[in-house]
Amino acid sequence: MKTIIEPFRIKAVEPIRLPTAEHREAALRRAGFNLFRIEAKHVLIDLLTDSGTGAMSAQQWAAIMRADESYAGSTSFLRLRETVEEIMGFRQMLPTHQGRASERILFDLIGGAGKIVPNNAHFDTTRANIEHSGARAIDLAIPEAADPTSRHPFKGNLDLDRLESLLAAESARIPVVMCTVTSNTSGGQPVSLENLRATRQLCRRYGVPLFLDACRFAENAWFIREREAGQQERSARAIVREMFDLADGATISAKKDGIVNIGGLLLLRDAELFRRASDLTILTEGYVTYGGLAGRDLEAMALGFHEVLDEDYLRYRIRSTTYVGEKLLEAGIQIVEPPGGHAIYIDACRFCRRLSREQLPGQALVVALYRHAGIRTCEVGTVMFGARRPPPLDLVRLAVPRRVYTQSHMDYVVEALIELFGERDRIRGLRIVEAPETLPHFSASFEEL
Repeated sequence: MKTIIEPFRIKAVEPIRLPTAEHREAALRRAGFNLFRIEAKHVLIDLLTDSGTGAMSAQQWAAIMRADESYAGSTSFLRLRETVEEIMGFRQMLPTHQGRASERILFDLIGGAGKIVPNNAHFDTTRANIEHSGARAIDLAIPEAADPTSRHPFKGNLDLDRLESLLAAESARIPVVMCTVTSNTSGGQPVSLENLRATRQLCRRYGVPLFLDACRFAENAWFIREREAGQQERSARAIVREMFDLADGATISAKKDGIVNIGGLLLLRDAELFRRASDLTILTEGYVTYGGLAGRDLEAMALGFHEVLDEDYLRYRIRSTTYVGEKLLEAGIQIVEPPGGHAIYIDACRFCRRLSREQLPGQALVVALYRHAGIRTCEVGTVMFGARRPPPLDLVRLAVPRRVYTQSHMDYVVEALIELFGERDRIRGLRIVEAPETLPHFSASFEEL
């Protein structure tokens, strides 16, 4: 059957309404043309992020009611630890309030001036936390990642030759090699098991730990199962376990593949690093068995890690995102190919063909799509990463929340983009009026040219 069927029934609904054109225009101007600063009630379909915006299951809501809110050693924490040990193979685990808290704790301990942290492609908060510590973040994506039209099945892979050269020259300054699965900056593209194994071997040869930024570990495992030779007969769960077995640690935002609204994890194998991280967690997050979360959050996370590995869910999740990408490609709208797992990324420079990169085509498209149809999306390009260090591409990310929107919602998004594409030469460029140095996209103000 060709019809994509959601492997769940809808049990509760939340009304959404399209604000009028006048309301949308007023909202844009109040927000300084920054969609992060628009109130959610003024948004029809919200594709700003897939982080913490998913819908929890009836089982997760039921688990919330049994939560143990004890300050120390709650049964909810023990249940989460058992889940993490079963699925990911880590016993030493610290809950945090979200992924960036795990990153901050880690790089407060291992970062610092003169250090270098390579990755396939750091995303915004990872890079910011590394650089806040005084270290330098280096991206080592394969060349295909910079070509939206390339159909390479694993464009998230680390460039092993460049990584080996860096390790050979600078291993004493590299506290950790990171690999983001899937690679958000590269268009939600997966990393192959073969690449992870080879990265593990290089790290072992040079005595450097390997860490995963594992926010979307289940989606990456599904791509491995579907695309990598020799993996088709394996379960997503088995592939996930091998991915984590290759790593010395991981930072996880459970707001993605944990399918919860808040929460994160820091996983560590090194006992001394775990002790130091525990001390810092107590100082800044809370006791080590709650880490800034309520017991109910721990319960929901434990169940979410099981639910995300349901293969009917993963098949639907990846196929429904691919559907949007295919429809846009059919209409002549260039996206990062092949379609990613959690999001579709539009090549903003090709869409806004009359705008230079200095005119911020990604942000211009984000504004134009909201103005046209009430849809909120996110720029991943010059604004997010800074004009001093522009990424290879200016992209607009359509991040799809888990278990929230139906195919008809996504058909509306496709229709709106196709209409806007027909009027793309009328899209106006932007310039930054005011922005902080760190993570500028969250709070910058713009004006139209």
